[in-house]
Amino acid sequence: MSTVQVVHDPRHAALLAAPVRQRILEALGEPGSATTVAGTLGLSRQLVAYYVRQLETQGYVELVHERPRRGCVERIVRRKAEYLVASPDVLAPGIDPAKVKDKFSGAYLIALALRMAREVGEAQALAEKKGVPLPTLSSDVEVRFRSPGDRHAFAEELLDCVARLAAKYNDDTHVDGRTYRVVVGAHPVKPKRKP
Repeated sequence: MSTVQVVHDPRHAALLAAPVRQRILEALGEPGSATTVAGTLGLSRQLVAYYVRQLETQGYVELVHERPRRGCVERIVRRKAEYLVASPDVLAPGIDPAKVKDKFSGAYLIALALRMAREVGEAQALAEKKGVPLPTLSSDVEVRFRSPGDRHAFAEELLDCVARLAAKYNDDTHVDGRTYRVVVGAHPVKPKRKP
């Protein structure tokens, strides 16, 4: 099973948004048949078989194996990916980071996050197809600033540090070099409740 599958087609997103299909996909984290899933979810086998065929046709469920059962052939299937990620293309026209004028706005940060989700999802799928790990780097930290002035000073220092590191390690001439996109963002979070 792949880790991530990116959903590009708005019709597929609508198909996957239906609660009954979501429940079926969740049940198919482990291989099963329409009969076993129907029993688990309390639905009719015919309804589950119909939805499983839809999901298989669209590429979200895959055949694991077939086995004879009571004079028929039982198809054992599972979902193809652990996680489904909607591409920004699903809600056209989407947000293009290059077209957002205010680089300190929430819209710009969202545009960057959506682009990252799409690019990393596609790179992850390609790496899994090749049977290699996808080398990434990430960090997640919370900082509580005393004042807007401290927040501004932190941002300036962080951006200066990133610019210096990028200049130090960037090499456009090396034949075997690989380009990485570095995204740094910060946003307010809901305060944690005090015990």
